[in-house]
Amino acid sequence: MEFGTIIEAVGEIIDVLGVVAIVIGILYAILDAALRGLRRVRPVYTRFRRVLGRAILLGLELLVAADIIKTVAVTPTLDSVAVLAIIVLIRTFLSWSLELEISGRWPWQKRGAPVDEETPEETAEAR
Repeated sequence: MEFGTIIEAVGEIIDVLGVVAIVIGILYAILDAALRGLRRVRPVYTRFRRVLGRAILLGLELLVAADIIKTVAVTPTLDSVAVLAIIVLIRTFLSWSLELEISGRWPWQKRGAPVDEETPEETAEAR
């Protein structure tokens, strides 16, 4: 087997894994929301969005990885690299948007960082 053929197959497998991750995530989010709704466990909608968003993020990451493998390792032409760059930019924007929706903060913000800009005095007054 030729190296290019093997890399192409690996890229296709990772592509399929990305789609499978999204589909399984969608099914899990729907099932989880349905069970939480039937049991009257709150929150249903916000948890559904968070679980669904994480599944889409995982799938997007796998799809980007597959595109990189297939484009750079198999056909490294200037046109294919330009197309890859556009695809990665679009998917990165989508990933950042989903991360902001899920966590309420940008990916580069620390986990402990507050979402809004409150002064320590305002935080103390709220307690």
